[in-house]
Amino acid sequence: MVLLTFNITCIEAEVKNGSPITDDERLKIIENNTRAILRILDIHDIKSSFFVEVSLTEKLQNLIKAISSKGHEIAFYNKGSNPEEIENAKKNIQDLLEKQIRGIRQKDVKVSQEILKLMEFNYVSNIDNANILFPFKRLKRDTVITEEDGLSIVPESISPYSQLPYNDFVFQILPMKYYQNMVLETLQNEEFVLIYLNTWQFTDFKKYRFDIPFYRSLFSGKKMEDKLDALLTFLNDREMATSRMKDYIF
Repeated sequence: MVLLTFNITCIEAEVKNGSPITDDERLKIIENNTRAILRILDIHDIKSSFFVEVSLTEKLQNLIKAISSKGHEIAFYNKGSNPEEIENAKKNIQDLLEKQIRGIRQKDVKVSQEILKLMEFNYVSNIDNANILFPFKRLKRDTVITEEDGLSIVPESISPYSQLPYNDFVFQILPMKYYQNMVLETLQNEEFVLIYLNTWQFTDFKKYRFDIPFYRSLFSGKKMEDKLDALLTFLNDREMATSRMKDYIF
């Protein structure tokens, strides 16, 4: 099973030698990138899970409704919100969609699993930091979903051969043929592959000159759209099953 997921977060970087980009412009970039992803998913009839940064949920309600109306899962990404903020956002979005928010993803700041369970989340999908060196370290970690404190804990996926994680940077930088082979090899040994990308990777950095590391701008924008299209074409041609997170776990 392939679990394809996207993190919707804001680009916090400043702009190179130019006028600052306003908060509204940054939100527009998020919306345009996400809608480009939705079009590609729609073409291939593949459903995925979108993890929306908690502090953005109130500002992106129209986009959230559009994602949900296409049959994709809405989950939360906690970048630094406290439990009260998470709980309020969860209630508001559940009222908006008339659907339960089941999943949450965390990285640097982590609310305890006990508190998340009290908020009636069902699963946690935590991720690690990814930089230019991290993906090329040989990694060892469990790749089996476990139950802790009444929550399903979904680990990051790792290729059993190359030991590369399926994080945003690895997808962006690896040649697609190599990546496709990595997926095939992993599914021969594991029950699922969890892939996560960031919607900001689909930004045209020639148009929006954010001050980001050069390796993060490589193969971004339209090239990311082309890579996503190539991956989904590969999955459908091979008749490989895909699923939203909540459907696979429950």
